[in-house]
Amino acid sequence: MKKGTTLFLKLAVILIGLPILALCIFVVPEIGNFAAELYPDNAYLKYLVYIDLYAAAIPFYFALYQAFILLTYIDKNKAFSEASVKALKTIKYCAITISGLFVIGMPLFYLVAERDDAPGIILIGMVLILASMVIAVFAAVLQKLLEDAIEIKSENDLTV
Repeated sequence: MKKGTTLFLKLAVILIGLPILALCIFVVPEIGNFAAELYPDNAYLKYLVYIDLYAAAIPFYFALYQAFILLTYIDKNKAFSEASVKALKTIKYCAITISGLFVIGMPLFYLVAERDDAPGIILIGMVLILASMVIAVFAAVLQKLLEDAIEIKSENDLTV
């Protein structure tokens, strides 16, 4: 396969990371400060918000890196390899981790939504959890399909 065939997807992976980086730099501190303003007696909520949202960003970027690596394998005609399976498995675990972190953070979303009277915050949290789980299931299905294809390929190689 030509090296440039996955260039568009590699650029898309990079472009997906940029808005999340901007959110981490500009929006997360505002959310933490907003939570601290809503609960001045519990100012530590600010740091819990920071921990939850920044901790979710770490596996997100690791999954993006693995997607970039997977596209590199495709460029090198190594799409049907154990390394590709490992990359998909890592993406799956990252998505599960992100979903778990948002589930753990849902009480924080609830507290902010309760005080601010904004039920949309809870809806946003639920969408983030659902999106992460959909990505995890999709990666698991692709992982299984790739494992089966590798097995069929190895059986055919032994037959010929």
